[in-house]
Amino acid sequence: MFADTVRYILLGSGVTLAVIVIALPASFVLGLFLSLWRVFGGKLLAFSLSIFSTVIRAIPPVVLLFVLYFMIAGAVNLSPLWAGALSLAIISSAYQLEIFRGALQSVSSGQMMAARAIGLSRIKAIRYVILPQALRAAIPSWSNEVATIIKDSSLVYALGVPEILRRAQFMSASTYKPFLAYGIAAFIYFILTFLSGRFLDYIEKKVQVPTV
Repeated sequence: MFADTVRYILLGSGVTLAVIVIALPASFVLGLFLSLWRVFGGKLLAFSLSIFSTVIRAIPPVVLLFVLYFMIAGAVNLSPLWAGALSLAIISSAYQLEIFRGALQSVSSGQMMAARAIGLSRIKAIRYVILPQALRAAIPSWSNEVATIIKDSSLVYALGVPEILRRAQFMSASTYKPFLAYGIAAFIYFILTFLSGRFLDYIEKKVQVPTV
């Protein structure tokens, strides 16, 4: 019974990983570009993106998931997995916007002045001088958001996607052993979160600027 339960729930890991692989890069790219527009795009764009960020972060993720899912699925013929993953990406992009905004603003304004002084255009100064420093500074906060996306991937179970939590729910109902089923699911999520955290800790150390 234990082996069958573990095997069945583990089959959902592939679906969970697919959700993460779609949501994580999409939210990273969207959040990064939104943060660049908010910091360097002028007052009107900064104000609009501030409202977007505030609204998205003020609404419970599961509510947004349903709203965005039916909007996306209604506009484009996507599977629940894709629509759910893209919905998570939009939700996470609001949080990543704030992470990258803080990182960009942590870079001294003198860096931009120095880059312009040696002949770089504003765009090239952002790309080659400001952005590399900001991305390095953002890693600790971004690793927390990665963990959040891994855990929030469980929300797509509400859309009928057969990921880890959905399979654990089925096994709990069929075996009448909820502690076993949900305990296995919790352990799998812990492993995914732990491994991603250790990997990003390694990346952070690798890109650290040596200090004298």
